[in-house]
Amino acid sequence: MRKIILSLFLLVGMHTYAQSEADIYDIINNVSAERIGNDVAKLANFGTRHTLSDTVSDTRGIGAARRWIKSEFEQISSDCQGCLEVFYQKELIKKGTNARIVKDVEVVNVVAVKRGKKYPNRYVIMSGDIDSRVSDPTDFTSESPGANDNASGMAGTIEAARVLSKYDFESSIIFVGLSGEEQGLFGGKSLAAYAKEKGWEIIGILNNDMIGNITGVDGVVSNRDFRIFSEPVPPNETEEERRARRFYGGEVDGISRQLARYVHKTTRRFMPEMNPTMIYRLDRFGRGGHHRPFNDAGFAGIRIMESHENYTQQHQDIRTENGIAYGDVLEHVNFDYAAKLTAVNAINLASLAWAPPAPETVKIGGIVEPSAKLAWNEVEGASGYKIYWRDTTSPTWDHSRPVSNATSHTLEGIVIDNYFFGVAAVGANGFESLVVFPNQIMRD
Repeated sequence: MRKIILSLFLLVGMHTYAQSEADIYDIINNVSAERIGNDVAKLANFGTRHTLSDTVSDTRGIGAARRWIKSEFEQISSDCQGCLEVFYQKELIKKGTNARIVKDVEVVNVVAVKRGKKYPNRYVIMSGDIDSRVSDPTDFTSESPGANDNASGMAGTIEAARVLSKYDFESSIIFVGLSGEEQGLFGGKSLAAYAKEKGWEIIGILNNDMIGNITGVDGVVSNRDFRIFSEPVPPNETEEERRARRFYGGEVDGISRQLARYVHKTTRRFMPEMNPTMIYRLDRFGRGGHHRPFNDAGFAGIRIMESHENYTQQHQDIRTENGIAYGDVLEHVNFDYAAKLTAVNAINLASLAWAPPAPETVKIGGIVEPSAKLAWNEVEGASGYKIYWRDTTSPTWDHSRPVSNATSHTLEGIVIDNYFFGVAAVGANGFESLVVFPNQIMRD
C-alpha cells in the first residue's frame, strides 16, 4: 500500500511541479474548445452584459454574468484544493464621469489569483472583458450577447485558469474579468490603481479582446493568424529617458514591446502552426483596450486578438439590412480558434511564471570599440543568462548567446553601433524572463 501511495505522490508531484517543454505541450493539449464554447454560450445567453444593465436578476444582465464568472473561478479553486484566491474588486463610477455613464454604476472586476510559491507578489495577468454593448453605447437594455466581443476573451480566461490551476508556479498568475471596458476602460483603470496601491510587481498583462472570429470583413478566412498589439515605450517615461533614446536607441524597445516579442517567440517555438503578427501600435487605429490603463500606470501590457475582424458583428444592434445580418451572436464564434489563442495565452503565462525575475539593471558599453560589452545585476533564482541582439531594423531578437556563472560578457567582434541588445535571466528549468533593454551606459 505504501508503494502505491508513494507512486501516486510521485505522479502528482511530476504533474504539478515539473517544469519543462513537455509541460508546455500538455498545457496546449489540455485547452478545451468544447468548454470554451459552453462558456461563450453561457455568457451570451445572459442577454446583455452592458455595464449599466441589471444586477439583480439571476439570468440576465452583468450582475448575473459576474456572479457566474466568480462561481466558475470558485469551482476551479475547489477542484484544486483552494489554489485560487477569488474576489471582487470594485469601484463606484458616478453619473456624468463621461457621456457613456448615464447613471451611477459600480464597476466590478472578478479576480482569481494563483499564488506563486517563490515570488507571490510578482504577477502575470490574463484578462477578458465581461461587458457587452450594441450600437448605442448608452443602451443597457437591448439584446447584446457579445459572443465574440468579448465572451470569447472571457471564456478563454476562465479556461486558462482551469488548465493552469493544475500546476504550481514561482510567480503568481491572475485571471480576471474586467468590467466597464465599453464605457471607458473603467475596470482596467480600477484594477491598475488597485495594483499600485497594493504594491504588486506586475510582469505584464495579456489582454484578450475578441479571440473568436476567423472570417474577416475583407473576405479573408484564417484560423491561424492573430495580432499582438503593443506600444513602443511607456507613456509615463521621463523627459530624461526620452532624450536618452535619441543617442542610445530604444524607440521600439519599451517594456510592452518586449512582452509582445516574448509572446511572439514562445508561440513560434511551441505552436509553429500559428501565425502571430506584432502590430506596432497601442491598439487598432484610434481605438483602445483594457491593457491601456496598465500601460498608463507604467506596467507592461499587450492586446491579443484575432487578425481578421468583421465590423458588422461588433457594437451592432441585432438586425438584417440589405441582406447583411448584423450583431455579435454565437454563430459567428469559432471555438477551435478561440481555444488556440487561449493556449497561446496559457503557455506564455506559464513560461513567465516559471521563469526567474528579469534583471533590473542592464549596462552596455563598447563605444568606439570593436566589441559590445554588457553587464547586469545578479538575479535570484537564475542559473544563467542569455544575451540577445538583433539588427536595428529587425522586429525580433534574432541572435543570442547563453552566459553561465557571470554577470557580464563581451561580444567579441559585435560592434555596438550596428545592433540593439538585451539580457534575459534563465532558470534551471530553462524558462526565460522578459528581455531587458540596456538602461545604463558603461563608459570605461
